[in-house]
Amino acid sequence: MTSISMPKQSRASRKQTVSQHTEAPQSGGSSVTNEQQPKLPYLLCAGLFFGPLTWMGPVGAGRNILTPQIFSNLDPAGKVAAVALMSSFVSLAGLIANFVFGALSDVTRTRWGKRKPYIVGGLIVQALMFVVIANVTSIGAIIAGWVVVAVAENAIAAAMVAQQSDRIAPRWRGTASMCWGVGWTCCQIITIIASQFLGNPRAGMYLLAGISLVLGLVHVLLMNEQSNLDEPRVRFDAGSLLSHFFLPVHGARDYYLALGGKLLMVVGGTCVSLYQLYIFTDYIHLSVDATKIAVATMTSISMFTGIVFGVIAGPLADKFGRLKAPVAISVIFIGIAAIFPFIWPQAWAMYAFGVITGVANGVYNSIDGALNLAVLPNKDTAGKDLGIINFANTLSQIIGTAIAGGIITLFGTYRAVFPASFVISLLGACLFFCIRKVK
Repeated sequence: MTSISMPKQSRASRKQTVSQHTEAPQSGGSSVTNEQQPKLPYLLCAGLFFGPLTWMGPVGAGRNILTPQIFSNLDPAGKVAAVALMSSFVSLAGLIANFVFGALSDVTRTRWGKRKPYIVGGLIVQALMFVVIANVTSIGAIIAGWVVVAVAENAIAAAMVAQQSDRIAPRWRGTASMCWGVGWTCCQIITIIASQFLGNPRAGMYLLAGISLVLGLVHVLLMNEQSNLDEPRVRFDAGSLLSHFFLPVHGARDYYLALGGKLLMVVGGTCVSLYQLYIFTDYIHLSVDATKIAVATMTSISMFTGIVFGVIAGPLADKFGRLKAPVAISVIFIGIAAIFPFIWPQAWAMYAFGVITGVANGVYNSIDGALNLAVLPNKDTAGKDLGIINFANTLSQIIGTAIAGGIITLFGTYRAVFPASFVISLLGACLFFCIRKVK
């Protein structure tokens, strides 16, 4: 599907081709200007809302809720090590896949557009692997299955994230980012559903496969990506290979600060979220039935607050043109939230954690996408560059798992992960504050 050569064109011909293409905002091609998109693209925003629900929701619920329960059933003594090993392999696979598929989608030319083939293919593989994981009884096989899912989900994620650069004008990116962020927050609905299947994780995995496919179809239909065969093909010489398949070099200072800030923010959250099931059962000492209620309650709280503040934050960012400060401050509050369960090992403290992180994540998720687009060094390599930023969602799991797992093993308690989350989150906020060219 990727193109390896481009017929020679005159400069005037190339300009005409680009001009004709940019006059069609609904095509699968280049970025849209404010003049070309005077009204908010409601269908595209709706499609972006469903985006995270197709991969992040099912994968997060399956990997963080149902799979730890499967490990607990198979090997109670080795469940913590199994989760850590799974997360490490999954994150490494995702790290590579996000970069590769983001770069490939940038240079792909098909009758279905540049992003859709990777989204549809990834969704099919992801759903099939949910069924496979539900039916194997070896911890090694389960981990291998999740590695394949990581490749598929990151193909989906890299392509979906780049759609904002392809299809949304700068004037609407705060609102569009809000729709993506609210969809991300609503993924917790799927977590609530999955938590009700702790007694039957196999059935839960089947349900997640169905949710992924159905919502994926909705996303694809709403985005309605068209052919991009008319888009100029990329000639693969030394310059284009460097641009499309390597890290950005020129004008990328703020880009790397945003990347580092996101990385630390997600690491700080991962220290707690990765082990939330065991925090309730082994740190707060709740029963399985009580844990079902606790997980659902905390998730509902953080989801509700996240949606409310997410809906508010995105349009306000468009109105006032402020992205950096809200993102940085929200990361600070994610760290502050960890203080409550650290001091009070009780269910209500985790609920307080859920309220604060819900508000903070709602603001962060609604604006972070617009901030990432604002610091891109080159819009023509948006898929690759946004894929690198999205590394934070995968690389952070390796780092967060290593930190949290090491702390739990060293101190023999889950309590020590909370101050680690606090410190890491503050460091992430500092990097966001250092960004210069975005207010």
